[in-house]
Amino acid sequence: MLVGTAPERLGIAFFFDEDGIVDDYFVHLLASLRPFCKKILLVSNGPLLEESEAKVAAVVDELIVRDNKGFDVGAYKEALMAVGWDALGAFDEVLLFNHTFYGPLFPFTELFNEMDGRDCDFWGITAHKKVVPNPLTGKGVLDFHVQSHFIAVRKSLVASKSFRDYWMARPKIKSYLNSILKHEIIFTKHFMDLGYSCEVYLDSEELDSIHPILDDIDEAVAKRCPIMKRRSFFADPRQAEAKSRDLPRALRLIAQTSDYDPALIWRNIVRTSEPRVLNTNAALMTILPDIRTGSKSGSYGRIAVVAHIYYVDMTDEVLDWVSNIPVEFDLFVTTDTEAKKLAIEAILSARNWKGLAAIRIVESNLGRDVSAMLIACRDVVLDGTYDFICRVHSKKVPQLQRSRGRHFTLHLIENLLHSPGYVANLLDMLMERPWVGMAIAPIVHIGYPTLGKSWFGNRETVERVAEMLDLRVKLDVITPVAAYGSMYWFRPVALQKLFRHPWKWSDFEEDEKIGYGDGDLAHGLERILAYVAQDARYTVQHVMCAHSAEQNYTMLEWKASEVSMLERALKRMRNSISWRLTRPFRLVKDLVKWILGIQSE
Repeated sequence: MLVGTAPERLGIAFFFDEDGIVDDYFVHLLASLRPFCKKILLVSNGPLLEESEAKVAAVVDELIVRDNKGFDVGAYKEALMAVGWDALGAFDEVLLFNHTFYGPLFPFTELFNEMDGRDCDFWGITAHKKVVPNPLTGKGVLDFHVQSHFIAVRKSLVASKSFRDYWMARPKIKSYLNSILKHEIIFTKHFMDLGYSCEVYLDSEELDSIHPILDDIDEAVAKRCPIMKRRSFFADPRQAEAKSRDLPRALRLIAQTSDYDPALIWRNIVRTSEPRVLNTNAALMTILPDIRTGSKSGSYGRIAVVAHIYYVDMTDEVLDWVSNIPVEFDLFVTTDTEAKKLAIEAILSARNWKGLAAIRIVESNLGRDVSAMLIACRDVVLDGTYDFICRVHSKKVPQLQRSRGRHFTLHLIENLLHSPGYVANLLDMLMERPWVGMAIAPIVHIGYPTLGKSWFGNRETVERVAEMLDLRVKLDVITPVAAYGSMYWFRPVALQKLFRHPWKWSDFEEDEKIGYGDGDLAHGLERILAYVAQDARYTVQHVMCAHSAEQNYTMLEWKASEVSMLERALKRMRNSISWRLTRPFRLVKDLVKWILGIQSE
């Protein structure tokens, strides 16, 4: 069936958010579909915040708020029944779509102009190819199907008894998997078996993967597919690695060929994703050159440097670092004694330091550089004067071999302040990406056992502080994205929640009792910065200079090879006769340990 030159459409949109927040990406999506729909009905599984309800009210005709049950299937069924089966037949086309994608990356005019000319009974933007066996159940067949995030159903089907019978026969849906098995993967085959025809906008036959919208995400954008799945950002990175999904290229293509505002993506996805997973899938890492590549004038607003100098013998070095900032900035220095303040002032005078240089003596060294920043320089962050702040300190690691401590310090400084051209490129990046709230060096791993272990007993502290600050973000499971070493660039607005809290020196007294190190408040706060930024809807960008990237990448290759070799060795050991023969003894040993553990409780 063709829809004619001026089809009347009904849009039925399904939405769910556990916090009741409708982010702007979805409002934009609804508004972009408005010109193509005579009526839009939004079904929300759960109540919306007052502000969110007001936003959607401006772009939809009707809002149905229902209990969060039945997933999308229950929501669509209730909406269809609310419209009425006879009334549905008055529309040339009914769009069933949800909140699980961003768009339109390209004008919906392209989509509808193309699909209006195709003779079919229902169509979708994307489809999943046939797979044997069904990967969801391990048996049977997963049939070719139009994917349920966007299905258009024409009058020839929507007005039929077959369509009504299908929806009335839907069982109670109790899980996400249930929704897929009982609706998404059977809808297409069910109606095709009844003689109805379907079409797909993104030609999956031209793409090799079975799931093009995810596995060929970059090629989908290249073919001007108007949508991008949110799942691309938060899916298990092992899937992206195994299938070579190229979300970073897709994002580059969007920047080059689309006028879609990427901030709509980032302001939403940071709220619902683990930072490490998001950072990995989207490759939130920038390798910056030392020669400025931009052509802008370099107007970055007002910049401050906040430096904690405990080791006065490093003062000149710290000043050399920050002198790589190629524009004027205000300098704030904290230290812990009057004698050190005088020594720092003398060094500044000898260097004929230009510009504001304020030196503040902290009341206590409890919490070291972390407390100095949060308490002694709270006003610098909160008074609204500065657009960007660079945080540095005179870092030494006296408890470790000097080469290891020095490597950590250089790893931070060279990736944050490597040269004037490098810093200009870093600031250009922050200006071009207003959704980036922090720029940090990547996790230090040469000389430090951080990969997969870097919570180091600090997670409990982070969880406690996150609850205290009312952070609504997901914490990383294994390796947190963090400003390890407490040096970083940031927008003050991104860390407001942390600095608005009335921290006191006494908050850090417990650190002295347990000893300065992992598990104390200072080390927990070091790991919470990225989560504070993400709670404020900002991303965290890792930045590296070229030679640091060279060294870190080659060492990571070697480490990955060692892990692979160890995995093979363990597999051989577990397949050995001796391993199998001794298994009963290991089980007995574990049982004894368990019994002893019970008795000791």
